[in-house]
Amino acid sequence: MTWRVIWRAALLAALALAASMIIGEARADIRIIVPYAVGGAADLMARFLAPGLQQQLGETIVIDNRGGAGGALGNEAVVRAPPDGKTLLVANMGSHVIAPSVQPSAGYDQAKAFEPIMLIGTVPALMVTRPSLPATTLAELIAFAKAGHKLTYGSSGRATTMHVAGELVNAEGGIKATHLPYRGLGPALNDLLGGHVDMLIADLPVLIPQVKGGRIRALALFAPERSPLLPDVPSTRELGFPMMTMENWYGVLVRAGTSADAIGRLEQAALSIVTASPVREQLADAGVLGVQGRAAFKARLDRDFAHWGPVVKTLGITGE
Repeated sequence: MTWRVIWRAALLAALALAASMIIGEARADIRIIVPYAVGGAADLMARFLAPGLQQQLGETIVIDNRGGAGGALGNEAVVRAPPDGKTLLVANMGSHVIAPSVQPSAGYDQAKAFEPIMLIGTVPALMVTRPSLPATTLAELIAFAKAGHKLTYGSSGRATTMHVAGELVNAEGGIKATHLPYRGLGPALNDLLGGHVDMLIADLPVLIPQVKGGRIRALALFAPERSPLLPDVPSTRELGFPMMTMENWYGVLVRAGTSADAIGRLEQAALSIVTASPVREQLADAGVLGVQGRAAFKARLDRDFAHWGPVVKTLGITGE
């Protein structure tokens, strides 16, 4: 099952949600803020959750897309909202950890301003190249670059997980591929398909249809182990690059200061949705695995802030 199929399922759920409201007069009891535009993976996760939350909590749910500034606009909207459990954030590692590490949020500490509710799941990143590139393995690509050939890699913008992954290749491989930032994954992938970009590293599920269709070549999974979705693609660890890893996650958070009762109620409802059919199967088919409750998610966040802040600085990544 591809992201396109998953998106259709989420869209149908969202339409059902909208149909349950009184058009033009619906009052949002709970807002789910997504720090990206409509159509991305984080938006998809929010649309999976919304109908179930409305049913279980008995409150009207509205999804509010606040794209811009690498997720900062959406993050700030949640921080400025009352800590009453009525404003949720569906974020990923790029918007919640990477971007704030590059450009700290004005007026608040990103690591302390939110309380986790649930980790929906994680997806590893996949390195892909244009088929015409004369390098069929990661070792060959590095050797090709070291032989004096100039390489480019695309990303969905500066200070994103795609940007960081590209710079990890440069640092660990000892090469200097040029970063080409785009205004989203779609344009970057289109240029890769058109042969205008040599490679990119993005969430595995998004790239699988193009890989299986033979339109792009998969070189390595940026993870400790291979994925059953592409079992023939080696992991970076087995190729001898254990530091060359990138795993994106999607999770639900609220503003710090929200009561323990409200957080517990939201956690229970959200977990029951993603661990039950058909959402569980839809997420698993898309490669989104590893749901966790708030305690485990908080531990993950603490590790990510501690790890990626120094890494981003070492790689010399800036938001400008």
